[in-house]
Amino acid sequence: MAVEDLAQEMDAIVRKERSLWAESFNRLFKNKLAVISGFFIIALVIVAIFAEFFAPYHYAEQDLLANSAIPEWMLFLLPEGAENYARISEAYPLAADNLGRDILSRTIYGARVSLAVAFVGSAVSLMVGIIYGMISGYSGGRIDSIMMRVVDFLYAFPFLVVVILLQTYFKAIARRGGGSGIGLVFINMNNEMGGMLFLFIAIGLINWLGMARIARGQVLSFKKKEFVEAARAVGANDTRILVKHLFPNILGPLVVAETLAIPGYIFTEAFLSFIGLGVDAPTASWGIMISDAVQGLRSYPNQVLVPAIALSLTTLAFNFLGDGLRDAFDPRQKR
Repeated sequence: MAVEDLAQEMDAIVRKERSLWAESFNRLFKNKLAVISGFFIIALVIVAIFAEFFAPYHYAEQDLLANSAIPEWMLFLLPEGAENYARISEAYPLAADNLGRDILSRTIYGARVSLAVAFVGSAVSLMVGIIYGMISGYSGGRIDSIMMRVVDFLYAFPFLVVVILLQTYFKAIARRGGGSGIGLVFINMNNEMGGMLFLFIAIGLINWLGMARIARGQVLSFKKKEFVEAARAVGANDTRILVKHLFPNILGPLVVAETLAIPGYIFTEAFLSFIGLGVDAPTASWGIMISDAVQGLRSYPNQVLVPAIALSLTTLAFNFLGDGLRDAFDPRQKR
């Protein structure tokens, strides 16, 4: 018994010497599903960045004589009797779409769009939400009340409808070739980015509302703590307290919440691309690929499966990683 008690005391001493971040990452690495998801996301990011090296073809390269071509090993996915009408070609590892473009290459390039929306949208949401929520929570009183009423007012608008209206408006201006000054600059940038700039704006500047509420709640729970009072007592100004003392303490839960919101951004981009309000063709997007493949779903279901599986695995990976981060950064979690 004495040996066990001594071991427990030593373990407690070691754990006390670890920082909060070290303890959190130690718990995270014990979550195998979260670790596997993290490695999957890292691998996906690498593949998306170096898509030119991993993709057999360019995403817009097409061969009309090989439209809907399929390798022989994928015939089991097609309806019975498909061997009588399907084009068999081993030139495309995961088949070609109805315009003769390689599905594998377009799926790899499509990862760029989904990950760009995930990271840029979450970065904009995180930055705007943290700044707004911290100012609101730390100011308190009438300022806090007014700022939160603005958030409540914006919450009254249906998010998806607002995004669709914004995308419709932006695309109408871009098609008309209108705009001048800064508007024309944004339109040109959007065209160069394949239609992703307006998508970033529409998604990122709407999703900060929930982040602002979370940031405000975190600040309210910390601003009366002893370390904040001590910093104020030694003469620290409000900016220093917000940046040096409150921000590091509230960042963990905010990052976890934003990680859990990323699958929603990816699905939103896929949905908008599916209905024609996402990126501009021929830019590869999983939503566009699914939309194009739905027209021939009964004859070539394989064309839907590849981008759908990629979309599902990516969102599941972010969900599992977010769950792991939430458990790891919860100070109430035990060993």
